[in-house]
This record gives sequence, C-alpha cells and structure tokens, in this order.
Amino acid sequence: MDDHHLQFKPNVTVAAIIHCNGKFLMVEEWQDEQWVYNQPAGHLEPDESITDGLIREVKEETGLIVEPGVLCGIYYFHLPRSNLFYLRFCFIVELEDWLETQPMDTDINRALWMTFDEILEKSQQLRSPMVLNGIQDYLAGTTYPLSILKSYINAPLEK
Repeated sequence: MDDHHLQFKPNVTVAAIIHCNGKFLMVEEWQDEQWVYNQPAGHLEPDESITDGLIREVKEETGLIVEPGVLCGIYYFHLPRSNLFYLRFCFIVELEDWLETQPMDTDINRALWMTFDEILEKSQQLRSPMVLNGIQDYLAGTTYPLSILKSYINAPLEK
C-alpha cells in the first residue's frame, strides 16, 4: 500500500437509551431544515473511553449525570447524502424517576420524554435508522455487559 492511501476512519459515536416508566428520553435538534429526534448522542473525543464519552454527551445534551448499565448494541451506518460512515455504541440507562432536563448544548432545542408509540409517530423525523433500531433492541431485551468494552487510553502498551 502506498503512503498516499488514506486509512478509512468511520465516525465513532455514543448514544444513550434512557428509559423510565415506559418513556424514553429523546432530544430534539435542527438538522437538514427540520426538527429531528435522537437519543442523547454524539461523537467520541480523543483521550476519553467509550463510556466516558457517553456520560459527557448525555450531560451536554440533557444536563443529566448518568451511568450506563449495559450496552444494547453496536451499529454501523452509512449516510449516503454526505457519504459518512458511523459506528455507534448504544447504551442503556434505567432511571427510577423522570428527571428534569437542562440541555447545555446549543444545538439541542429540548429534551423530552416520549413513549415508544410517540417515537414511532415521528419515525420520519428520526435522525437515523439507528435511533429506532436501538430502542427495538432494548425492547427485545438485547444487552451486553460493559465489560466487553476495553479502553487503553493513556495506558502503557504491553510488550
């Protein structure tokens, strides 16, 4: 392979399915001239573990400080209109009470609690198919322990 060939690097994102008493916490954001709905989600930043990225994104987009319980899936998605590829790690957070939200990210219009049926009604306004896929996997009981994620950020390499 010559030195001029660039290595392919998908956008790594994290997302939280935050569930409480039959409702899911969604965020409303402006994209492509319309309001779209997504889980609290965003791009992983350098020097942070995958779970740390999730905790940061949820705080920025909802004001909540949460701890993910389990992973519900890893999704790979191609967005043809921009030719971007996304590798999304989707986590589950269970809350006992609906908490008040205070988005800090100016790209987020609001965070709102929605039932699955309300999310289905907005299916044409979901940011990507991964939003509904993650909730369907959650409802099917699909989970993986966080222990499957290994982070070696700022750790010495083993010889």
